[in-house]
Amino acid sequence: MRVSKIPLVLGLPLFLGACATAVPGSYTEPKAGFANVASQITPAIGKRTVFAETQAENEALKKQVHSMVHQKTISADTAVQVALLNNKGLQASYVNVGLSAAEAWQQSTPENPIVSIGVLGIGAPELGAYRAIEGLIRSNVLDATTRKQRMAIADASFRQAQLGAVNDTLALANQTRKAWVDAVAAFEAVSYLRRAKATSDAGSELAMRLGETGALNKAGQAREQAFNAELAGQLAQARLNATRSKEALTRLMGLWGTEVDYYVPDALPALPRSVGRVTDIEAKALRNRVDLRVAKLGLEAQAKAFGLTDQTRIVSDLEIVAGAEFEREVEGSGDIETKTLPQVEVEFAIPIYDTGKARMRKAELSYLQAANVLAEKAVNVRSEARGAEASYHAAYKIARHYRDVLVPLRTTVEEEGLLSYNGMITNTFELLTDVREKLAASLEAANAKREFYMAQADLTAAIYGGGEGGGGAGGEGATLAAGGGAGH
Repeated sequence: MRVSKIPLVLGLPLFLGACATAVPGSYTEPKAGFANVASQITPAIGKRTVFAETQAENEALKKQVHSMVHQKTISADTAVQVALLNNKGLQASYVNVGLSAAEAWQQSTPENPIVSIGVLGIGAPELGAYRAIEGLIRSNVLDATTRKQRMAIADASFRQAQLGAVNDTLALANQTRKAWVDAVAAFEAVSYLRRAKATSDAGSELAMRLGETGALNKAGQAREQAFNAELAGQLAQARLNATRSKEALTRLMGLWGTEVDYYVPDALPALPRSVGRVTDIEAKALRNRVDLRVAKLGLEAQAKAFGLTDQTRIVSDLEIVAGAEFEREVEGSGDIETKTLPQVEVEFAIPIYDTGKARMRKAELSYLQAANVLAEKAVNVRSEARGAEASYHAAYKIARHYRDVLVPLRTTVEEEGLLSYNGMITNTFELLTDVREKLAASLEAANAKREFYMAQADLTAAIYGGGEGGGGAGGEGATLAAGGGAGH
């Protein structure tokens, strides 16, 4: 019916004006924002990451992961790469980037006008079917006037989501690397305790035989057997710890089914010959830490939100309603006369009670809160960087001390004890004690080596992010490769 087009004509200028803003392509492209995330991962940790959305992409990744781990002894670098390709929690973080892009896309799109059409006087006998038709279009004025500010807030949130995904990636890489170190160190401890248990078994057997001959009293026998029993408990606990550590690594890599049939090395790689100092580590951390950049974007978003609150403080809801009414009347001659009555309405809330001061106060305090969070983060980043570097070098020196001083001394004692034993100077129990003490020193050296590689991972986390304080993975200096042995 012709009259039904009139309200659309009246609302057309408002509708076209609202649609004038173009939606940025960065919000609508496939895997929006992920390219920016991936571009920041490789420079930090030298690994690649992917965002799998389709079944075909997931199948391709599954085959790649299978070829990397199935029945193979994996290095720390392989473990990290598998985690970045296969961890579903990380994929969920990448999905969050897409959700943020969709939200920014939605904020960039004008609010749809609301159209209402009403028919009045239905069944009026003198007019036939109806008395009047009323059509209205409702358009939110503040939606158009505040869209720029809302788009800016949504864009800041979009960029914040991207940095959050980068931080999650670095955190997963760091956790996986440290889990690999834990697992390998646990199996290395098992190997030392197994050797110590074999020595203890020999001592316990000798004590029992000497007791049978009367050459060793019951106290001496009990002493050797108690030591053997304690060592058996320690070995069982070490095996349990190794199993748990490997399972923790498996979870981080997102493995299940036949993919869990992989191995880790028997021992951590040897210590590097030397480690250098990291120059200007505080400046590097302030420049590269992802969590600090997230806090900066949070402050930026609060600033934009403050501006939007200020713009809508007095009038928080303003709408224009345009339309027309098509009315039919019966004249004295019996003819039906039609009238078209255009109408325009403005709707807004009267700020009698809520003047917007409370919302302004909340916006001010939110901005102040974000500023303080950023300032605290900057202080913490500096401290974490200094602490990580100090721990890195101290752990290296301690590990070197065990490797170069304590273990060689215990080895000398063991060798000299063996010579004395061969010369009938030292008894068997003294020789066994020397062997046990040397194995204990080797175990302490292995633990110190583990602490060094943990500190190495924390150092990179302190620079790039992803650690316990807020970001990172990988390690500077020596690269963790597969150690000796077939693995577990």
